[in-house]
Amino acid sequence: MRSGRARLDRTVVQGFYDRMRAVAPAAYGAIERDRAGDPGRAFPDTACGRLVASLDAAGLRALGMWAHHWCMRFYDDDTRVGLRLVREIAGRTGLGWTVDEVRWMLGESEAAGPSAAHRSTLPGAAAGELPPTVRREFATDVFSGAGSREFR
Repeated sequence: MRSGRARLDRTVVQGFYDRMRAVAPAAYGAIERDRAGDPGRAFPDTACGRLVASLDAAGLRALGMWAHHWCMRFYDDDTRVGLRLVREIAGRTGLGWTVDEVRWMLGESEAAGPSAAHRSTLPGAAAGELPPTVRREFATDVFSGAGSREFR
């Protein structure tokens, strides 16, 4: 990361991948169904919306991290549904993001580079939920256009 912080512990990162792997089949299926469907439908009426409604906060964080990871890795014009999912999750409060989750998402965003215009939507929203003393640590890492919440 730009701030020079040490990488996350390998076990912590593996835990993220294990949690994301648990939601990945349902998430990928929902995204594919929504890509084939009507893009103008209200989010709750989409496959992604139904998936989001079925998850608790921990599942929703895992889904958000998976969608963020997927969009950052495969960023192109065909990620509209994934980006909508990321925006919907970023707009929710009370998910209980951890400092390590935010660090990981910021690292994914940095690796994506500036071509991924929405690379800081979810990590910015997640950082906004951290306590103010911790949020300051991320203020310089949250890119412009991070979302609607204040991070300083």
